[in-house]
Order: sequence, then structure tokens, then C-alpha cells
Amino acid sequence: MNAPPLVLASTSPQRPAILAQLGIPFEVVAPDYEEEPGGDPLEHAAGKARSVDGGNRPVLGVDTVVLCAGQTIGKPRDATQAERMLELLSGRPHEVVSGLCLCTRHWEELHRETTQVHFRSLTPRDIGRYLASGEWEGRAGAYAIQGLGGSLVERIEGDYLNVVGLPGALLVRLLAERFPGTYGFG
Repeated sequence: MNAPPLVLASTSPQRPAILAQLGIPFEVVAPDYEEEPGGDPLEHAAGKARSVDGGNRPVLGVDTVVLCAGQTIGKPRDATQAERMLELLSGRPHEVVSGLCLCTRHWEELHRETTQVHFRSLTPRDIGRYLASGEWEGRAGAYAIQGLGGSLVERIEGDYLNVVGLPGALLVRLLAERFPGTYGFG
């Protein structure tokens, strides 16, 4: 049986890669939603999903933020801001929080997923090397765990894919509940 592709309301390169990894058919449609920096990831996920017409197909919207020491850490504007973010995360735990909205014309599922990430203590050389890589650009918290940024991480507690950019375990559970067997789950 061919499952109808999900409509992914996203411009992120990580989210399509995760859906492909999980074997979930999808089509990417850029959301018509203006994201306010530092806002609620669940609100942003819902705004993205609601801005796209999926027809009879489910629409998926996701947004991710990093929380550390009482601060919401979004995407850095420049290398100086990225350096400050990495210095803040150095040697301490932080939370990666994603909002996920899966919806059709008839229902909407809104959920949060949190993964605890522990950075090792970073030296100025570690930070300089990472900044020089450019991988921090466009990344919440100024790092990408699936790349060189993985060398900054000591351990995680929770869903690894959530740190990459999409709470995979949560999405699989929702697809199994809402569409048993359709996407190969449940």
C-alpha cells in the first residue's frame, strides 16, 4: 500500500533527511509563517503547519529551541553571537525543546519533546575550530550534533533525532496512532 506523503511545512535541510531516514514519504512545502525569534516552539510549529494546505494529507510543522541557564537560545546572527552561545553551553547541560504539530483539516495534534544534552567543557581552541567550520550557521544553539558539533557533546538523555531537528520517536508514535499501518507503524 502506498501511503500519501506527509506535507512537511519546513525549510530545514535536517527535517527531510530525518523523514527519509525513517522511511516516511513526504513532500516539502515552505511555510507561509513569520517566525518571531525566541518564541514558543509549539506556537511556531503550529503556525508553520497551519500556513500550509495539505489537501487530504497530514501536514507536519516542527520548531526547535535550546534552553540553557534560564535563557532561550535560538539561531546565532553571526560568529560572535555563536561564540557566546557555545561559551554558555560549555560544561553544562541544556535542553533541546521541539514543538511538533501534525494536523489535517479535521484534527490537530500539538506536542512538545525535550532532550537533555550535556556539553563537555570547551577550550577556546575547541570553540575556534568549531566556529571556523561554519557548521553553526542557521542552527539553534549554534551547533549541529549530527556533524562536527557531535564532538562538543558529552552525552544526551532522550531522543537523538530531536536534537538533530525533528522528534522522530514522537512522530512515529503519532503516525502509528492516527494512521495505523499506513506509514508502516502501528
